Amino acid sequence: MSVIDDLAAEFAKLPGIGRKTALRLTYHLLKQSPEQSRQLAGALEALVARVRRCSVCNNLTEQDPCALCADPRRDHTVLCVVEDASDIGAIERAGEFRGLYHVLGGRLSPLDGVGPEDLAVQSLVDRVSKGAGAGGSEGAIREVILATNPSMEGEATALYVQRQLAGHVPTVSRIARGIPVGGDLEYADGVTIAQAISARREM
Repeated sequence: MSVIDDLAAEFAKLPGIGRKTALRLTYHLLKQSPEQSRQLAGALEALVARVRRCSVCNNLTEQDPCALCADPRRDHTVLCVVEDASDIGAIERAGEFRGLYHVLGGRLSPLDGVGPEDLAVQSLVDRVSKGAGAGGSEGAIREVILATNPSMEGEATALYVQRQLAGHVPTVSRIARGIPVGGDLEYADGVTIAQAISARREM
């Protein structure tokens, strides 16, 4: 295979990128100046070298703990559990939630070989048992909001997490309906997410 085919094959591994789009991106890069291609390569190298998981919430970050966990202005007694780090941005844009987060790193999906051991559920239980915040000094966690996607896998994940948290936290709530079933939290509009957070219900 040529280097063109190699790069196109790498692009095709990205979500939503097919073979034709991968080739189009590759040829687009070849039309740019060498400096622009080097900038892209440098940005990818920096991404790999500097971005890691927050040791507290499992969010993607360049600092540890992440800026959200380290922010004393946030409510350290409420946790919002999401599937992926990208979901945090969607909730933050809604401007309704001021607590902390916990990223599971996916959802239960037996068909895809994703089981409970592949998700950050135990670290969530440990975190709730110990307290809140980056050091557990902000007081006990009083509520965990389950904000997994409203798909079959997301609902199954929420139910599993709720069962694991039983006896560890006073309130476990689920974001209200309002986000389309089968849709992804990452692509929902801010108003819909804000309404879902405001109208959450206890499980």
